[in-house]
Amino acid sequence: MTDISPARTAPIASEDDQIAFTPVPFAAKRYGGWTPNRQRKFIYHLSRIGVVSAAAKAVGMSRTSAYKLRERKGAESFAAAWDMALEMGHGNADDHAITRAIEGYTVPYFYGGLMRGEIRRYDNRLLLASLAAHNRD
Repeated sequence: MTDISPARTAPIASEDDQIAFTPVPFAAKRYGGWTPNRQRKFIYHLSRIGVVSAAAKAVGMSRTSAYKLRERKGAESFAAAWDMALEMGHGNADDHAITRAIEGYTVPYFYGGLMRGEIRRYDNRLLLASLAAHNRD
């Protein structure tokens, strides 16, 4: 078993990352594996979008390997950061959905093969679904 120095187990946090955690330690270092930096980026992406598979894909890993990492021995801090990031990501998604439903979104208008302008569309179903989700909580 490899001795893990305090520098390798220190919580990781950057200016962009609001969630500090201790990365999951590994005895061997793999180029394509879950490095501490990759773990930090995964948590960051998870806090932004709230979807595990998308966050894993954003760092070049699979959803399955992310869940295996979460279940490893010594992953308690990572798992807690995961839960917090997932909650933050869901909140971001709800906020974005409500904003998009209220403010609308633009769709380009084409005529004769050329873009002639934009049309603003509103999605009342999205607004009702978001409000229903908030009421359930």
